[in-house]
Amino acid sequence: MHAFLGELIGTATLLLLGNGVVASVSLKRSYGQGGGWVAITTGWGLAVVCAVLVALAIGSHAHLNPAVTIGVSIVSGDWREAGTYIVAQLLGAALGAVLVWLHYLPHWAETDDAATKRACFCTSPAVRNVPANLLAEIIGTFVLVFVAAAISSDNLSPKGLAPGLGPFFVGLLVWGIGLSLGGPTGYAINPARDLGPRIVHALLPIAGKGSSGWDYAPIPVIGPLIGAALAGAVVAAVGI
Repeated sequence: MHAFLGELIGTATLLLLGNGVVASVSLKRSYGQGGGWVAITTGWGLAVVCAVLVALAIGSHAHLNPAVTIGVSIVSGDWREAGTYIVAQLLGAALGAVLVWLHYLPHWAETDDAATKRACFCTSPAVRNVPANLLAEIIGTFVLVFVAAAISSDNLSPKGLAPGLGPFFVGLLVWGIGLSLGGPTGYAINPARDLGPRIVHALLPIAGKGSSGWDYAPIPVIGPLIGAALAGAVVAAVGI
């Protein structure tokens, strides 16, 4: 139960703060409007730090991402908790998206552009090119899982990292991925982070919301899963 709650509440925290910064920067009459890509990537990095700390405190391993869960399961060979984690992550991502909608409730009607509203929930490519978009998500997620494994590796710190350093380093990692690799697709690198809020976008009564982009939706699910599986295999092979 603690593992389920940790992933649920941790992922909800991730989406509340992560999609919250997108809404702050994007929606009309927000004080953060126009903050730009650096604000978004910084906000997402800090969201990861907060979410990981919450999940760890409650009692999960703070994966917060089905791709991470799959990568870890490949390395360890232990799949017993994978289903529980992934369900909790999807539900938590949806809950976080609902909280963002509520927090910015008056601003949806103030914002005219439907794509801008959708961006506060899920990702879209800057240039629509399915093979390139898929590859970008594979590469971004590979870096996430591979470097996260390095951060927690006994080879790096045989006695383990000091409390709090792990979440901080993972937040820096996600910030770096966003700045360096996030431009093509908005760096979902997390199937739950994209799919849960996309479902919420489709269901909520958001004024002038337009399409939920289901024609693109498989890319930020399939790409991260492939990237994580590849990273898990490489981590296992090189013994990180």
